[in-house]
Amino acid sequence: MKNQKKLFVATLSILAFTVNAHFQLLLPEKDLVDDVSSPVLFKAIFTHPMDMGPVMKMGKPVQFGVSFQNKKINLLDKIRAYKIDGKSCYKLNYSFKQPGDYIFYIEPAPYWEPAEEKMIIHYTKVVVDVMEAGEGWDNMIGFPVEIEALTRPYSLYKNNIFQGIVKKNGKAVPFAEVEVEYYNKEKKYKVPHGIYTTQVIKADANGVFSYAMPQAGWWGFAALIDSDKKIKNPQGKEVDVELGALIWVKAKEMKK
Repeated sequence: MKNQKKLFVATLSILAFTVNAHFQLLLPEKDLVDDVSSPVLFKAIFTHPMDMGPVMKMGKPVQFGVSFQNKKINLLDKIRAYKIDGKSCYKLNYSFKQPGDYIFYIEPAPYWEPAEEKMIIHYTKVVVDVMEAGEGWDNMIGFPVEIEALTRPYSLYKNNIFQGIVKKNGKAVPFAEVEVEYYNKEKKYKVPHGIYTTQVIKADANGVFSYAMPQAGWWGFAALIDSDKKIKNPQGKEVDVELGALIWVKAKEMKK
């Protein structure tokens, strides 16, 4: 009987582990830069942000770059691998040279998720504003799946609403499902129940979604869309692919 209980608990633990959403993180030390004399550190981690783990191993990204004034700069040779809990992640120190809005982006290597029997590719971006430029934040990278920001994705207060359009191949995706998670740094907040870990919303008929961010900090928005094509998993079998359109947005407290 005791062994059956242990097995039941272990099974529940595995289920809880697998249902939590994977999110590709691409987070800068700061989203607003006034002093360009020092570089800004960016970290790319594949994990469950609300639970702050576990970390999944990343292969070398397919793309890693920054778009400035609609011109892409390849930064793939500038990134450096490092490890968290023995799992590969990537980081970058970037020095800004002029005012403007910089859109950093990553196309990670496809990740095999045995529990879901699919490969995962999360096309991710984050916007950094330099010297209060306030222009260029709504430019697109041109990913196969991507979120177009309708709300400026920085200088947002806690409880502000963030809006975006989910797009696939440049066209809006009606009623797309969007997962939302908080980057729970230092595990500051506890959820009342496991189901609160990942918030789930749906876009409307025009692919537009809205979400009010209830805490200050980084919030990840992930629109998950099935790919039209299959690719091979590590065992060489053709499997389904989950494409994720991700954007990271930071909210801050309003102070007196």
